[in-house]
Amino acid sequence: MTRKTVAVERGSATVEFALVIPIVLLVLVALVEVAVVARVQLELLGAARHGARVAATNPDPAVAVDAVHEALNDGMARDVVVTVERPAVVGREAVVRLSLTHYLAAVFFGGVPVDLSARSVMRVEL
Repeated sequence: MTRKTVAVERGSATVEFALVIPIVLLVLVALVEVAVVARVQLELLGAARHGARVAATNPDPAVAVDAVHEALNDGMARDVVVTVERPAVVGREAVVRLSLTHYLAAVFFGGVPVDLSARSVMRVEL
């Protein structure tokens, strides 16, 4: 190979790298965002289950709402909307629903809103 051929190949490798690196970074950011959304969804599900357990054994829906807020971290507890349906009849279903607007890629694009929700049902015991 001549010196000119080696220089051209190095230049084309640099251009290819410059074109590929933004795509690779975009894919990495997308993977991280998917992992964060999955973690938030799992936290919502766990908090909804905890709230349903409390609602099934306590007639006051406010106690179940407090239990949900305790199960979540402070940032999520502040933004989550909790609804509790708790009938007074033993054996009926107590339903706890959570909803939260999570913002994707807030650092890069100012945040793309994604609505997340969770629902848990348990039979009233007392």
